[in-house]
Amino acid sequence: MADYREAGHLPKQRAGGQPAPPAGLPRQRRGTTPQQIGRYPDFDVLEHAGHWDEATRAAVLPRVEAPPQIRFFTWAEAATLRAFCDTVTAQDAEPRIPVLELVDEKLHAGRLEGYRHAGMPDDRETWRLAARGLDEAAQQRGVASFAAAGEEARLEICSAFSDGSLSGGTWARLDVAGAWSVLMRDTLAAFYSHPWSWSEIGFGGPAYPRGYSRLGIGLSEAWEGEEAFSLDPVEDVQRRGVDR
Repeated sequence: MADYREAGHLPKQRAGGQPAPPAGLPRQRRGTTPQQIGRYPDFDVLEHAGHWDEATRAAVLPRVEAPPQIRFFTWAEAATLRAFCDTVTAQDAEPRIPVLELVDEKLHAGRLEGYRHAGMPDDRETWRLAARGLDEAAQQRGVASFAAAGEEARLEICSAFSDGSLSGGTWARLDVAGAWSVLMRDTLAAFYSHPWSWSEIGFGGPAYPRGYSRLGIGLSEAWEGEEAFSLDPVEDVQRRGVDR
């Protein structure tokens, strides 16, 4: 098991600036988490679904039991954008949260944010244009599509996307930084709307109608998850005086 008290796992200390694989995290023993790892291996938020009201269960449980099918994106767009969602959420093995399917459902239903960045098209068009631009960026690197690219190429393209340095072709029609913001907002909202991510981070799920009563700092309810990997990386860095 990797020693996460040493600085070698920090992104700035690793080749390419990438974080270390989560080898130090335990395997999930109850329920499901992405890649079946996490800090709370004996916590399954779905075991608490009986404490939710009917409306909450009706909203949450289908995300696990009957994830939506792709209806908004084309097959080719879906292949590219699923690879993008998996890359930026570090989902490189099963089980995976169906992030793109949740985004697709939102766009198909027209449940938009009610605002858009200045000079940007509708969010639905932004996603479609970004899919085309990601494929063009892969083709510039000698690969047929973003979905067909290897991990290193995908990370390189996503890094260029995040710092707004993709250009030419379809990207000339978009504010690249604005497009990154739109895609990441929707991607992260979908990822953290799924119960598997709640189990991974030890989130107890919807508080209604049970609610929380232990509100002091450092206090937790008896039914909340218990960490099996307690090292706090932020505190660890501060303790050792390592620059952020």
